[in-house]
Amino acid sequence: MGKLENEVLSPHLFSNRNFKYMTRYFNNRLFKLFCLLSVLFLGLVLLSIIIFIGRTGLLVFKDVSFKEFFFTKTWEPYDNKFGIATFILGTLELTGLTLLLAAPISIGIAVFTAEIAPNWLKRILRPVLDLLVGIPSIVYGYLGLTILIPVIRKITGAPVGDGLLAAAIVLIIMVLPTISSISDDAISSVPQELKEASYALGGTRMQTIFKVIFPAAAPGIFTAVILGMARAIGETMAVVMVIGNTPQLASNLWTPTAVLTSNIVNQIIDVEFDSTWNYALYMMAFLLLLISNLLIVIIRKLRTKGV
Repeated sequence: MGKLENEVLSPHLFSNRNFKYMTRYFNNRLFKLFCLLSVLFLGLVLLSIIIFIGRTGLLVFKDVSFKEFFFTKTWEPYDNKFGIATFILGTLELTGLTLLLAAPISIGIAVFTAEIAPNWLKRILRPVLDLLVGIPSIVYGYLGLTILIPVIRKITGAPVGDGLLAAAIVLIIMVLPTISSISDDAISSVPQELKEASYALGGTRMQTIFKVIFPAAAPGIFTAVILGMARAIGETMAVVMVIGNTPQLASNLWTPTAVLTSNIVNQIIDVEFDSTWNYALYMMAFLLLLISNLLIVIIRKLRTKGV
């Protein structure tokens, strides 16, 4: 017994325990500091991007009035005319058309995957959707350029085939996996008790989906749609390859037009940095950045309401 007490009360044993405790404490503090510095670094990078693009873009208003820049449709940089209303309207039209078609299809795929498909099919559909999300956008654009546009040209008789319709179809294919996957997660997270209660009260499968599952999963579905809209607004390469890149409003779905992203990527390389033209392109980029941040804020607000 005396030997055991000597081992327990040994100063050497206490020293080892204190050393391990101090080492663990130091490691935890060091890891916490590393995480904090990582967050601060990320915030600093984001703030620097916003400040740089914003300051450069605001220089355009030294030579162009706010009203002319945002509310006129004439974009002729060689004549010092910088009106981006055409690109703003084109972006809104393309995004609206994409979501109008993509959202119902994506939600339908999500409902089928989460509630109707057998388990063996679910195990196939979900990985396929994840794989589609990872395909580079330029691949979609190239397929649209080489396959979709000739088909549109043949069906409509349009001389070119580029335009809103081609760009919208490409974007629909691109955002479908994103909206479907997130909506699938939201629908699958609805408690099973709610579904069973609906069936117990005599509800059919369709009634349960529309009156129980959809209201419960609505915040998650809205989040999916907003993320899809953010991708549609910010997409560049695929849109550049199929929209026509002409600064004019589309009179129909197969008239070549342009959006904010396509105009920036087509012209930024050939422009001098200290020029009104370059400042105008930076202001367009800053506008896209503000829209993206606004969509992120909306998503965060939706999540705090129960997603």
